[in-house]
Amino acid sequence: MTVQITTRQKLLRFISTGALRVALCASAVLVAAAPCIAQQSAALADYPVKSIRIIVASSPGTASDFFARLLGEDLGAFYGKRVIVENRPGAGGLIGNTQVSKANADGYTLGMVDVTRIITELMRDQPPYRALADIVGVTHVASITNVLAVAPSILARTAPEFVAYVRARAGELNYASLGIGSASHLAGEIFNRALGINAMHVPYRNLSDSFIEIALGRVHYAIYTLPAVLGPVRDGRIRALAVMTPQRSPALPAVPSIAEAGLPEAQVDTWSGIVAPKGTPRRIVEQLHGDIVRGLRKAALRELFERQGAESTPESTPEGFTRLMRGEYLRYQALIREGGIKPE
Repeated sequence: MTVQITTRQKLLRFISTGALRVALCASAVLVAAAPCIAQQSAALADYPVKSIRIIVASSPGTASDFFARLLGEDLGAFYGKRVIVENRPGAGGLIGNTQVSKANADGYTLGMVDVTRIITELMRDQPPYRALADIVGVTHVASITNVLAVAPSILARTAPEFVAYVRARAGELNYASLGIGSASHLAGEIFNRALGINAMHVPYRNLSDSFIEIALGRVHYAIYTLPAVLGPVRDGRIRALAVMTPQRSPALPAVPSIAEAGLPEAQVDTWSGIVAPKGTPRRIVEQLHGDIVRGLRKAALRELFERQGAESTPESTPEGFTRLMRGEYLRYQALIREGGIKPE
């Protein structure tokens, strides 16, 4: 007996056979990929399995270096793995920040960054890295107090008296920074604009030279981070009139805050935090964040930060730190454009 196969039956047989082939091929792919997926999952589950490095785009002794070494020591003890701090200074942070952007996104290279990561990109027409697009925020580590530091020869004894003193001598006084487009330069610009001050900018290549000039009275003031000026202030080479934050700093308890001095519009502080290259697995970012925050909550670590004029920020989240950096990007972008600030 001859069985007639209709066109419809032929089509159904073709579809079912094709579907079977696809299913078999898909199964083969999954079986082949299974070892890789398992290895990747195991690697994530076991993180970290080797040493971690934290790149700092500044020299030893800076605030970011200080924070990186404290956290590196704490994380290393917690993980039982080496956490190596690598200083990569140069070109206003360009060298170290570029290395962070181009590192493998595997959780084993991190960056301790501050506002210079943003400023350095904004000050260049064709920067070799993107300040925010190349990274993910891990943890906001610290807020750092700036200080209005003046020459001992300045007669003014309070911040309001100093502002009146400078205004009365428009264009006659000057302020120091660590170079055109540096964080200290832009902090001085924020201070001057907020208070309607007209003063000349004098850039220096290193901090010690600017301190000598301020101590001699040839340069009249600067807005520097508290860790940078703590020594010269304590030994009397320069005088601190205000810390540029809403509250006083435990590191300089006798020095009023800029808000307490009645000049809250001149507030300008800075920050440091840990970032990872873009593409770092989310689970590793969250683990690192939790483990870093665990250290930041330690009373001993908080005290060490405070001695340097910084406040640890264990309440931060990766998303919150990213938002902070975005806000800073917009702030400094506007400042640089409006001021027509160009690199040297």
